[in-house]
Amino acid sequence: MSKNKIEILGHAISPGKGVQLNLDIAKLHTRTKIEVPVIVQRGKAEGPSLLITGGIHGNEINGVEIIRQLVSNKYNIPEKGTTICIPVVNVFGFLNQKRQFPDGRDLNRVFPGSPRGSLASRFAYHIVKEITPLVDYCIDYHTGGDSRFNVPQIRINYGDVDSLELANVFGAPFIIKSEHREKSFRETLHKYYKKVLLYEGGKSMHIDHEITKIGLQGALRVMQHLGMRDFTKELGDPPKKRTEPIIVSSSKWLRAKYSGMFHPKIEVGQFVKRGDLLGSISDPFGYFERRIKALFPGYILCINQSPIVNQGDAIFHISQG
Repeated sequence: MSKNKIEILGHAISPGKGVQLNLDIAKLHTRTKIEVPVIVQRGKAEGPSLLITGGIHGNEINGVEIIRQLVSNKYNIPEKGTTICIPVVNVFGFLNQKRQFPDGRDLNRVFPGSPRGSLASRFAYHIVKEITPLVDYCIDYHTGGDSRFNVPQIRINYGDVDSLELANVFGAPFIIKSEHREKSFRETLHKYYKKVLLYEGGKSMHIDHEITKIGLQGALRVMQHLGMRDFTKELGDPPKKRTEPIIVSSSKWLRAKYSGMFHPKIEVGQFVKRGDLLGSISDPFGYFERRIKALFPGYILCINQSPIVNQGDAIFHISQG
């Protein structure tokens, strides 16, 4: 990062300064602007640039809360380098408590976007054009979709040694090696040679204290590791024996064989053996109850917390190998 002024969204920012800008390239059919706050803080000294994003899916609240705490506590103010925080990327979805963008599209499936595409695609294009060239690293916060509660995890690409090192620094209990989703923000940043940590934890429309705590502390550890700021005091003394993250290279969803009322009997993060009882599905009238058992050993990465499931619904996500 240069010692001179940098320009973001048409605004020049000097070392040691901070500003809140608005990304407002999209309009609704009422001519109402969709303004997305972008919070930029520069350190007085040179250093890396870190982008921190939440709410790409408008109903994924945990990430919004994590970045809110970062900004509220002024943890986003670096001594070296620059932080760019976008707490709510999909503001419209956040207002309506829905995953999608106003045009019904999933914003995280249209990157890198197009200046002549759909509303979501145009918005994605401007994020990539205006923000991406300025960053070196990114932490992107997500949750499980709908009622699916994810164990706290960092997702990285197979074979990405540098991101694996950062994932270990972040300190989430699980590191999931997975392929990029086509046209996702993570895939696009990877193509621009940016290092991305995608944090998943909890479920949509829900704030979980433990999930947000792990996500917040992970961001502080990454900033400290990158030399942006010392957070020794905020993080406290490290445990005498650090628990290493569990690395998962393969996993499988277990689906409901019956429709009915769903009763999980285990917790996310728990290790199960083949044959262990995971839960049951029953009809609402008391005529039947079917037990669900583990078909192979592994860690429970996600549980569908919906009280009612249909035949074929994904109910347990379990690591393999």
